[in-house]
Amino acid sequence: MSLAAIRCANIFKSSICLKMRYLWVSSKPLIDRAAMEGELRVFIVAGEVSGDTIGSRLMASLKNISPVPIRFSGVGGSMMSNQGLKSLFPMENIAVMGIWELLPHLYNFRVKLKETVEAAFLFQPHVVVTVDSKGFSFRLLEQLRARYDEQRADGPVHFHYVAPSFWAWKGGEARLRFLSKFVDHVFCILPNEEAVCQSNGLAATFVGHPILEDVLELNTGKETALHEWKITGNGEDFREKYSIPSGATVISLLPGSRLQEVTRMLPIFSNTVKLLKDSFHELITVITVAPNQLVDNYIARAVHKWPVPAILVPGGNQHLKYDAFNASRVALCTSGTVAMELQLARLPCLVTYRAHFLTEWFIRFKAKIPYISLPNILLDSPVIPEALFQACTPAKVASLLKELMNNAVLQQQQIVAAEKVMELLRPPNRTVNNSEQQDMKRTPPGYSPSMIAASTILSYKQR
Repeated sequence: MSLAAIRCANIFKSSICLKMRYLWVSSKPLIDRAAMEGELRVFIVAGEVSGDTIGSRLMASLKNISPVPIRFSGVGGSMMSNQGLKSLFPMENIAVMGIWELLPHLYNFRVKLKETVEAAFLFQPHVVVTVDSKGFSFRLLEQLRARYDEQRADGPVHFHYVAPSFWAWKGGEARLRFLSKFVDHVFCILPNEEAVCQSNGLAATFVGHPILEDVLELNTGKETALHEWKITGNGEDFREKYSIPSGATVISLLPGSRLQEVTRMLPIFSNTVKLLKDSFHELITVITVAPNQLVDNYIARAVHKWPVPAILVPGGNQHLKYDAFNASRVALCTSGTVAMELQLARLPCLVTYRAHFLTEWFIRFKAKIPYISLPNILLDSPVIPEALFQACTPAKVASLLKELMNNAVLQQQQIVAAEKVMELLRPPNRTVNNSEQQDMKRTPPGYSPSMIAASTILSYKQR
């Protein structure tokens, strides 16, 4: 045999060996592959307060059930920091929502995206997890996958937590097939999302809505049955703590978690309260402040000119937040996760939303559902009143809020509907550990979304 033939045979033999080794490694659960290196490296990114909460719970669950040490890197907020993440930069730098709202921040957005892709590549993770914030998350996953493809290297497994709301937009399902090119697995938080994702070629698991973990955390040691999925705060303690008179009317205000939405919504809330203050005896507002320093600073300055007494409650303090809900008659909120927290508290509310006029036009043109709040979407009924876009004026909001505060029937309808919503969002009672994971520290409870997600990651077999 000639020297050239021998070289070709050796190259062919080496390529076959490498392919066989890859197939053997890929056929094993991800945690087994990480164990070969003595640690599991997880690159995790969240871009807003709700994502920071989800990310921190996932990190805690991974640490709780992983049989090998875990090292984290990525972007997150204070809660993920408490779980051991040293964020590459402040999470608020990428907390921009909307299309035209992004334009002034586009250069910085691109800089942070490039920085994050580079950091992820250098970290050599086994897993990359992005949490919500799809504008940043999907660009990150797409560019990172392209980077590994250029290097012809086996990249990490890509998970995205919180499926995009494809059901809300015209042509939304068509995008799922595109996402499957750089997203390996999606964690769905709503019923029916899993089946639709899978039918469009995107692997998915319904883990349940993250808000239900508030119940598991805050009701620990209480006699409240888990099937109620309800949190009852201590309103009397809250009133006593802040010296609220017994006859005072308390309204909870939740203006949002991003600075751009708070600066847009808080003035509307202020003018709304001004219109209401003469209609209710000793009106007092409780403003829940998201754990975002920019938001905190803005609200602290704004309340100096507030039309009625205002109590600021740190949103990161879960117990105090639900105590405030229990002390309140109704709530006024900006559309978002907080609407689900109010469902858990069984506190009747009014949902509002305003954005850049071009973003509002785009939503009207592209949306295929008539509601913006998740409870209404799930029930396909306007159980919760909504004041959206041009209809979100102080006069309109004050009128709707006054009607809700004075109508016990409307309040009871929301409370009854909340029970139905919580049941729909309950995670499945599925087995989340298998025979290949018997050495895990603790069998995770089937009803914990973060535990289901963590176990799915550890047992994942790359195709």
